[in-house]
Amino acid sequence: MALHLRRKTHESIIYIDRDSAPRIIPFGEDFILEDLPIGTRVIYPNPPIKGLPNREAAIRYAVNHPIDAKPLYAQLEPGMRVTIAIDDISMPLPPMATPDVRQTMLEVILEQCAANGVDDIHLIIAISLHRRMTAWEMERMVGKKIFNEFYPDRYYNHDAEDDENLVTIGHTRHDEPLRINKRAIESDLLIYANINFVPMNGGHKSVAVGLCDYESLRAHHEPQTILDSDSYMDPPASELNHKIDRLGKLVDEHCNVFHIETALNSRMFSDGYDILTRNEDEFSFMDRMKWEAMKRTFSNLPRSARRKLLHQIPAQYELIACYAGATEPVHEKILEKNYQQFEIPVKGQCDILITGIPDISPYNVYSSLNPLLVQVMALGYHFNMYRNQPLIRKGGVM
Repeated sequence: MALHLRRKTHESIIYIDRDSAPRIIPFGEDFILEDLPIGTRVIYPNPPIKGLPNREAAIRYAVNHPIDAKPLYAQLEPGMRVTIAIDDISMPLPPMATPDVRQTMLEVILEQCAANGVDDIHLIIAISLHRRMTAWEMERMVGKKIFNEFYPDRYYNHDAEDDENLVTIGHTRHDEPLRINKRAIESDLLIYANINFVPMNGGHKSVAVGLCDYESLRAHHEPQTILDSDSYMDPPASELNHKIDRLGKLVDEHCNVFHIETALNSRMFSDGYDILTRNEDEFSFMDRMKWEAMKRTFSNLPRSARRKLLHQIPAQYELIACYAGATEPVHEKILEKNYQQFEIPVKGQCDILITGIPDISPYNVYSSLNPLLVQVMALGYHFNMYRNQPLIRKGGVM
């Protein structure tokens, strides 16, 4: 009985003991099977929250019943300039199966714009200083109909180096500058359609970072801010978040911004690959056969082919929440849902933290993970995936 309790003390945490199965660990474009030391805690993702049965209806309800703002339809008037900004390909990871939730949000928004006589509409991908998305990626994200109607003149990537289309709107009390996309900030209404995949995204970051220039970005995306941040995923403890919030308040002072934020569940893989997120001790005979077949296939493929195969498997994420309206209250509601899905209570820090690094990051979608990005994923993202305290104690080994 004591052994059974030791093996699984929480739905998502198990302890390794003498008869535990080896663990499947991501390893670049491959996976390795490792026998971990007895007493090792292994943390798995929480089971997916059931997706909403009708995501279009959920989005429509959110924009018609916003938080601390007028309904979207009540803000639309014939002849006005509307800009809709959307997140880039860096989220969610891996890219989700089509139709992407951004497509559904745009369909709802554009329908209301058309019904209210608004036709001066631009769609801007808020890439900040990320790489520009390709036409194929842009079409996949919003669907053929929207792409054909707006691309390329009214559906395009934000350009952080285009001086003619950037405007300085001010400085914070800490002298942090904000230079922002001119079309967006001078619109009668700026709508931001967000997928909130991690707590550091969304909220004030959407516009103040996604649509800014290099000089604005360097005020917070720099070493000292990173050192002063105690986890990027715990907003109250993040200096990065504090700086972005100050800049985001500047945006709200200069522009009417209507935020639409969504939360997704943790259903990353389809039924054929879902064994990769499950407890290996609970594998059935068929699960073990799936793993053996997967391992043999990957072992016989060159790295480029393995990478291509992995990047062609779309995530099966489902919408679990949508809120719309003013920046801060909308973001707070979405964070609550995100924590409900992704947060796992862990008691006590570890001496040694083992984390597999898969061939996917916000900066290499449909590309390779270079050595610098491996360090970013391990020491930047994976280490900082906590609230309150790091998983690893000070002086520990990662």
